Amino acid sequence: RTTSSEERVAKTVFPASRVTQLEEWIDNFDEQLPPLKNFILPSGGKTAATLHMARSICRRAERRVVPLRREGLVDADVHIYLNRLSDYLFTVARFAAQHEKRKEAIYRRPEN
Repeated sequence: RTTSSEERVAKTVFPASRVTQLEEWIDNFDEQLPPLKNFILPSGGKTAATLHMARSICRRAERRVVPLRREGLVDADVHIYLNRLSDYLFTVARFAAQHEKRKEAIYRRPEN
């Protein structure tokens, strides 16, 4: 007999193929972008900035899932998926900035 905890975890399970699909999309967009040599700040026009905002929300969700994963309350693939989703949103934000011919703001360490 399954416990209620196992039943809840079972509700969070989804195919690992979704993670694989995100990774393929990331690779496809990344091939069309110049190599990233610096940290960039959320920028690149309205579309890119909106995607960067979505990424930050996704990262927040990922941080909240970590303790649930540790306690065995969600399937491990949930955390992996959220991590890859945030990478996808970052890559698509860079692609949107390039497509719209917008400049990305490069992070510069403040001088002391």
